[in-house]
Amino acid sequence: LGLARQPGRGLIRVGRAVWGTRLARERRLLRSRLGRFTPMDAFDWAWPKRIDRAAAEAALHLEFLAAGRNLVLVAAQGLGKTLIAQNIAHQGVPAGHHVLFTTAAQLLLDLGSQDSARGLARRLTYTASAGSPSWTNSVTSSYDARTADLLFQVVSRRYERGPMITSNQNFGSWGDVFGDRIIATAILDRILHHAITLNIRGNSYRLKDKLKARPPQIGRGHHLNTWRVGTFR
Repeated sequence: LGLARQPGRGLIRVGRAVWGTRLARERRLLRSRLGRFTPMDAFDWAWPKRIDRAAAEAALHLEFLAAGRNLVLVAAQGLGKTLIAQNIAHQGVPAGHHVLFTTAAQLLLDLGSQDSARGLARRLTYTASAGSPSWTNSVTSSYDARTADLLFQVVSRRYERGPMITSNQNFGSWGDVFGDRIIATAILDRILHHAITLNIRGNSYRLKDKLKARPPQIGRGHHLNTWRVGTFR
């Protein structure tokens, strides 16, 4: 009888292991702050005028993370950098990584709200812990000296441990964003060292349907005019 029960006990152990794995994954997904997002198969690869699809797909397989490299996505508004970043971050959850997907503003507000040096140190350790790749989206706002210093600390602690950052500002503008070219250079130096940079160029995807729906306009002399949107730089 004892031998007959062994297969059943084995199934119970396997079931518990599967349930535990699934529960751990759900907890990581909840803590990631990803929320709802558009899946990658909805992305129109033909829309951007410039995008390295092979590099983007390699990032979706987390190759940069395995190599301990940073991933930086740079694009103007409406070109899908956040969609790509969310899908890459989501891939990290079933792979066993602890993911944090947040805006730079939210991250710095959280750090700046700590009311003691010990609380700040604890939060910095959590945010930049080796087991929790920090996916920061995106560098768009202006920062004072204190918040710039906090971001520098996060970037320094995550140095060569695979954070992903998106930005709609080119690197030359970061000195203005941080109000201090010295600290901006120090942050960029750590982000871009051994980094994979994915630049996306083109017109805003949000204007795609409007461009298609806009009726042709007949100008003076009955020449057909087309409505054009300037390329974001």
